[in-house]
Amino acid sequence: MAQDFYIQQMQAMVQPMRDELTRIGFEELRTPEEVVEALENKGAKGTALVVVNSVCGCAAGLARPAVAHSLKHDPKPDHLFTVFAGQDKEATAKAREYFEGYPPSSPSFALMKDGKIVHMVQRHEIEDRSLEEISANLTAAYDKYCG
Repeated sequence: MAQDFYIQQMQAMVQPMRDELTRIGFEELRTPEEVVEALENKGAKGTALVVVNSVCGCAAGLARPAVAHSLKHDPKPDHLFTVFAGQDKEATAKAREYFEGYPPSSPSFALMKDGKIVHMVQRHEIEDRSLEEISANLTAAYDKYCG
């Protein structure tokens, strides 16, 4: 009973953090199967941005606002996907299998082109940076790979 209450409270707390990305066009991937479908089928051609979302302060104050800001830029990725670290653990683990050569990092951004990772922004590149610096990192990658 107490565990059910805890789960409900956690889901209620996290939902606005999920909505912040889905509201701007991200498709939420909550299971390993959804990750495979998205990254091997929908996002296998063209470019895909995968956001590893989290509840930490740098996700709320920097990562989600910076990615939203970066998407005002043209060009931008063809596909937008997100997984939620600590909430949808199996989906997040599956997504990280596609980020070859990079250790787990939350929050983080992975830009993929034709199914292969071409640019990664990890937590240490988000913390203590300005929204503009993080957005510029992403838009430079969009210019290089999404044009």
